[in-house]
Amino acid sequence: MEKGQALILDDEADIRELLTLTLTRLGLNVRAAATLAEARALLDEQSYDLCFTDMRLPDGNGHEFIELMARQHPETPVAMITAYGNAEAAVQALRAGAFDCVSKPVDLNVLRNLVKTALKLRAERMPAGHSEPRLFGDSMAMDKVRATIQKLARSQAPVLIYGESGVGKELAARSIHEQGPRAAGPFVPVNCGAIPTELMESEFFGHRKGSFTGAHGDKDGLIQAAHGGTLFLDEIAELPQHMQVKLLRVIQEKAVRPIGARTEIPVDVRVVSATHKDLARLVDMGEFRQDLYYRINVIELRMPPLRERREDIAPLAERYLDKLAPEWSISRPRLAPAALQALEAYDFAGNVRELENILERAVALSDGDVILAEDLQLAPRPSHVPDAPATAGIPAPTAQAAEAPLAGAQRIGLENYIDSLEREAINKALEECRYNKTAAAKKLGITFRALRYRLKKLGID
Repeated sequence: MEKGQALILDDEADIRELLTLTLTRLGLNVRAAATLAEARALLDEQSYDLCFTDMRLPDGNGHEFIELMARQHPETPVAMITAYGNAEAAVQALRAGAFDCVSKPVDLNVLRNLVKTALKLRAERMPAGHSEPRLFGDSMAMDKVRATIQKLARSQAPVLIYGESGVGKELAARSIHEQGPRAAGPFVPVNCGAIPTELMESEFFGHRKGSFTGAHGDKDGLIQAAHGGTLFLDEIAELPQHMQVKLLRVIQEKAVRPIGARTEIPVDVRVVSATHKDLARLVDMGEFRQDLYYRINVIELRMPPLRERREDIAPLAERYLDKLAPEWSISRPRLAPAALQALEAYDFAGNVRELENILERAVALSDGDVILAEDLQLAPRPSHVPDAPATAGIPAPTAQAAEAPLAGAQRIGLENYIDSLEREAINKALEECRYNKTAAAKKLGITFRALRYRLKKLGID
């Protein structure tokens, strides 16, 4: 492949010389400039695949150069050279549109990874729309989200995706990954609220054999697993304080130290985070570190709730029904006009995820291939009554046992308690019918499709 072209803008001769030598060894043709005026002249002569600029220049600053490149050469990634430990300058540069930042003194491994990732932008330029988009919808809100993602994909800046539960934050993160130069690398999703606190450090950073009881061998952490790709930190607001400190260091130093290791290991990851909580408010309350907040919140991406893009409800419903039919080996269900109107008027507190759950339940409970409004079960419920799954046809507890269900519900939660009643009734019907599901459904007074839905929902084989 033709050699890449790099431009270095720095007023210090020794830095220019060091970078020129290093980048030449990495296989790049290098031109260097000491001022903004010289850099503009070199840009007039040819195009470049990658540029480096210092923060302070004799006739301006690095932000001016970044803005110039954004206007005149938007396809060219620009890396900002910052003083060691100057996190604020790095964040400002990334927000201004820098591709990435590199600290002085320049780490060779970090520089090599940066160049490799930047050059992939040149090698992998392809027309938009070459694959089906993950984020579905024709509304203006979704058009704006996709356009923003396309811009974000070309940067290495940390991104914070925020929005309500079920809006598709992980899908947005995957889209950023797949449209960028790291697409060939791993995408590692991590639910920060699902990892036990005592295991969190080992899971994130890995460990060395014998570093603690039970460490029978070396283990790479999730951050190392994302090397060369994207680390997606979902529900980052759930990260405990001690892990927030360690994560901040990883982002700043681009290195991890496994438990029991003596040295740090360089890692090349892009961090994309997501939350449904107000992180700024958590910072004010002292529950989330301010320095980490500013480091992960370089660029924000807001995912709109479904009620703000109601025109997408109908096509989303049709798309999910198309997917559901082959999975359930049934003829393609269709929505009655009244059912569609009911969906479009519904507020969907759980957003797209709730829409999918409602449709799956409606397919199970409908008698034919047409889903009626009543099959959706969208009737408003009092806010003080917890949601509970439908139990039509399944025996309810007797009046004599009224106090026991209440006690059970208080101990394990109403939904879990009702699930246990459903499971018991279904297992009993299956045993009495010698595991003939058609006969069991008839005995329970529900359709075969409804029984199959409940078997899947309750995890009954």
